[in-house]
Amino acid sequence: MSNSADSPGRRSRLRLRPVRLLTLVVFALAGLLFWISFDTARGTNLRSDDSMLRLSDLIQDHSQKNKIQDERNASLRTDVDRLAGKDSGSTDADKARVDALEKNAGTKKVSGQALTVTLTDAPPNATAQIPGVPEPQPNDLVIHQQDLQAVVNALWQGGAKGIKVMDQRLISTSAVRCVGNTLILQGRVYSPPYTVTAVGDRQALTDSLNASPAIQNYLQYVDAYGLGWKVEPHGAMTLPGYSGTVDLHYAQPVKP
Repeated sequence: MSNSADSPGRRSRLRLRPVRLLTLVVFALAGLLFWISFDTARGTNLRSDDSMLRLSDLIQDHSQKNKIQDERNASLRTDVDRLAGKDSGSTDADKARVDALEKNAGTKKVSGQALTVTLTDAPPNATAQIPGVPEPQPNDLVIHQQDLQAVVNALWQGGAKGIKVMDQRLISTSAVRCVGNTLILQGRVYSPPYTVTAVGDRQALTDSLNASPAIQNYLQYVDAYGLGWKVEPHGAMTLPGYSGTVDLHYAQPVKP
């Protein structure tokens, strides 16, 4: 004999009760989230630039600090060189050898004929300037790492005695890196236009630029989409010495 508590209607109500409870919990949580958001905002814009420090601001701040440290390092290096020159224990041959090593390392100024290459992004609304060329994608309109590296490589190939990218001298451990259309060089950040200046035989440097397949490929984009390319000769120019640290950091095996 069945009990009234086990009737179909009663069992149906028992099955529906957890669903109703879950619905109430969901609405309660939603209300709690709305209240927390209101209490946090207090009527202000949570996405306001004034209330959030953007990552780009942090990067620029560290870049400026690195620049200041480089300048201090260059000043201290000058003092060290001056004091070392007073060392009576060093022979002229020793001093000449040190000078030659510093020159090859890029820590000394270098002067002579020079040329500057400037690369610039195309306008963001650029369109194809040559019939039959497809319309550009966003990546076609910005300077990439391989473009800057192609210029640097060609100038070294042309016998450059020294190269400066933006306001920094390159040395053997320098790495030209780009993230999007931002250049990161030796702890500092730059935006286009980018300038690369080399001291050396101007004709040899120019010939090397013209002979580079990577640069010829870049010039096709210059013609098609309006990327910037400018080569300026200089009768005489002095590049600063590298002012950053020359310490090498490398991995060491862990001793068992």
